[in-house]
Amino acid sequence: MCWSAEADLIAGSAVAAVGVAAAVRAGASRRLPLAALPLLLGAHQVVEAGVWAGWAWARTAWAVIALPLLPLYVPAAVWCATRRRAAAWFTLLGAAVAVPLACAVARRPVAAHAHGHTLGYAVGVPAPGVLLAGYLAAVLGALLCSGDRHLRLLGWITGAGALVCGLLWRLAFVSTWCALAALASVLLYRWAVVNSSSSARTSATEPPGSGTG
Repeated sequence: MCWSAEADLIAGSAVAAVGVAAAVRAGASRRLPLAALPLLLGAHQVVEAGVWAGWAWARTAWAVIALPLLPLYVPAAVWCATRRRAAAWFTLLGAAVAVPLACAVARRPVAAHAHGHTLGYAVGVPAPGVLLAGYLAAVLGALLCSGDRHLRLLGWITGAGALVCGLLWRLAFVSTWCALAALASVLLYRWAVVNSSSSARTSATEPPGSGTG
């Protein structure tokens, strides 16, 4: 997790490996972007190991993924996988949140400060309370309204994690919540396995000549 460079590197590598496995199970399907989310979040944790080392590029890369990318990527990936109308609306909300966050990251250098065994980031985000609410609504809302029990479970876990991180690590909320979300995202491997198996069974039971060709 975010407790040290070594912990970030080990946990991030493990989560990324799960993401590779999930992406392989999903294959070239509309489930691939969501199945690959652990790969993105694992890489995110590996990048944070560079933040502990004091690398400026790592601070910027970490902030780009955590702030403008995730609130847009997650609901868009859920929509791609489920085609739920609610996920499309949450994608629009994520885009609305991502724009000012991207501007904030581009406008000034990202600062990071250690608070014990956690990292706090300073980006200069305008109206942080409003943007945080929109951020969490876009990410959690898309998962909870996905209509899939595995994705809803991921939404409940990351939502509870947001509450815990806000109470225990207020100054390092984003860092600790992203670490928890990365670990929780390994549930997507199970989701990818279940859905790929279901698709295989559906294809096997289709009568000959039922395709669109």
